[in-house]
Amino acid sequence: MEIRNVAIIAHVDHGKTTLVDGLLKQSGTFRDNQNVAERAMDSNDLERERGITILAKCTSVEWEGYRLNIVDTPGHADFGGEVERILSMVDGVVVLVDAAEGPMPQTKFVTQKALGLGLKPIIVINKADRPDARSDEVLDECFDLLVALDADEDQLDFPVLYASAKEGWAVTDLSEPKENLHPLFDLIVKHVKAPEVDEKAPFRMLVTTIEANPYLGRLLTGRVESGVLKTNDQIKGLSRKGGKIEDARATKIMAFRGLEREIISEARAGDIVSVAGLFKTTVADTLGTPEETEPLDAQPIDPPTISMTFAINSSPLAGRDGDKVQSRVIRARLLKEIEGNVSIRVEDSADADAYIVSGRGELQLGVLIETMRREGFELSISRPRVLFREGENGETLEPIEEVVVDVDDEFSGVVVEKIALRKGAMTDMRPSGGGKTRITFHCPTRGLIGYHGEFLTDTRGTGIMNRLFHSYVPHKGEIPGRRNGVLISNSTGKSVAFALWNLEARGFFFVGSGIDVYEGMILGEHNRPNDLEVNALKAKQLTNIRASGTDEAVRLTTPRKLSLEQAIAYIDDDELVEVTPNHIRLRKRHLDPHERKKASREKVAI
Repeated sequence: MEIRNVAIIAHVDHGKTTLVDGLLKQSGTFRDNQNVAERAMDSNDLERERGITILAKCTSVEWEGYRLNIVDTPGHADFGGEVERILSMVDGVVVLVDAAEGPMPQTKFVTQKALGLGLKPIIVINKADRPDARSDEVLDECFDLLVALDADEDQLDFPVLYASAKEGWAVTDLSEPKENLHPLFDLIVKHVKAPEVDEKAPFRMLVTTIEANPYLGRLLTGRVESGVLKTNDQIKGLSRKGGKIEDARATKIMAFRGLEREIISEARAGDIVSVAGLFKTTVADTLGTPEETEPLDAQPIDPPTISMTFAINSSPLAGRDGDKVQSRVIRARLLKEIEGNVSIRVEDSADADAYIVSGRGELQLGVLIETMRREGFELSISRPRVLFREGENGETLEPIEEVVVDVDDEFSGVVVEKIALRKGAMTDMRPSGGGKTRITFHCPTRGLIGYHGEFLTDTRGTGIMNRLFHSYVPHKGEIPGRRNGVLISNSTGKSVAFALWNLEARGFFFVGSGIDVYEGMILGEHNRPNDLEVNALKAKQLTNIRASGTDEAVRLTTPRKLSLEQAIAYIDDDELVEVTPNHIRLRKRHLDPHERKKASREKVAI
């Protein structure tokens, strides 16, 4: 059976996973009466809850004598490492673009990577049935994007389809009858070239993804570049530099068939398979015959831009929720994460109980923290820090990001003003239709930490902001941080409604009554720039004498509950987020007030 390997790439929420759903259904992969979940490729809980794809995944369908291996990729820039890895497995890409929004930052990012590898794109303008669709203008924008990314003549001669992944149709012209996705199947078979491989050469395969299976151990997935691999063949793992990692045996070979993996007896060149039986070999390493000495070239991964400190939970409430609280257990989990996630880096810190974890963005690290808390871990998380570089002349360089915001016209002024305060420079501003304006900025990553919540408030929840790493530039100077101080508990116990009610004039709270609090825990935001220590445990003094009209009803304002990402973005340098399976709390780094004063004096002296 002839093989076609293709990846579907697009900006977040442009419909990649929904399109894969349609391809699976219309290829006959499922029975007519089979119950299939929506967005079937988004298999883990976090992906379903957030409505985004986090991990790149493979599937395979048969179409008129061809086997189409399809890779669904994440659309968020923070998970770009997933996209960069899998592009080496495929021979063509389907670039999906929203018919209303047009090419967005992540479209640009992944398309640039694909063009650099010489892959020829198929442009699919999705959601062409939207009332605000502007398909012809978006097609022109796609052409302009490819020109700007230095595409060659063959790549610029791309085929175009108009589609609705949700409704399950694709056409070459919008005037044609809209029946099914068969035109896309036919175009993939015709336009994507077959893998250029040599079956007679020795077996070689580049590992692009890794996962753990409870029965088979580690499964290494990649495309067989040459030769044939049979079950129980002797193989060797080679590092990127050519050193031998281990000798092993291919205990199981599995190929993708729809949403499932099937055990096969042999894997041939060009097919995407998973191999079990290896213990040390990981992503970007090469599998080959025992005689192999030359590794395959691995696609370089863009470096991380921000870091956080993951430490043990040292609060008085530590160990009440989670069962994984020791530093050695946290370290083992982080090392396991970097085996399969090449865009995350873990280093030891000066503190023996803390580790510095670097990644692409707050969302990527937030997903890692959320995954760990669901596994029973308790952690203390620091404020994100930007990773600086040193320039050729010794100057400090910092990362800046390309920020594209879509806002209602009435809010464009306040957005421009706020991003200018954060050292952002506007590069483009134009109407995007429907009373909205699209503005593009180049803004330091430092300035964007913690801005998203403020952005949603300023735009009444209607604004859309997309970010993408752009480049390193000379340091842009001081950027103002959070304006207000916080309300800090000065004692340990359960919060009392009467005390919180009397303190409401001081600011707003993150906690309600009857909640466990401790000395140094952050209870809310002060309405002035300074921090204020408060007593949330003070109850009303009662006597046995009562008079009518002296008691007042206590009605508390609903506390503002922060999500994990909001909490990480909110804290300052001297604060931490305490993360447990059931709670997210904010606290000062130093719980003792005397220690806090001492640390602030030392900071001023520096």
